[in-house]
Amino acid sequence: MPMESLIVLLIVGAIAGWAAGQIVKGYGFGLVGNIVVGVVGAFIGNWLFPQLGLWGADMIGIIISAILGAVILLVVIGLVRRAG
Repeated sequence: MPMESLIVLLIVGAIAGWAAGQIVKGYGFGLVGNIVVGVVGAFIGNWLFPQLGLWGADMIGIIISAILGAVILLVVIGLVRRAG
């Protein structure tokens, strides 16, 4: 993976993790945690939404799907925490 792609992945991950934390209140993980949540959410969103025929490969679609993927991840984490 080129260095530029890694930097973009980290920036999109940080934005997506922060935005998801704002949408799903009560889940602040700090900068590193938000990046991890955002990056995992980006993988979820960028896999799930094209399967459903929703977003294309432009930058706005990638950011939106990363945010929604991170929101899905935070909701699942919340459900697991409540069940456990």
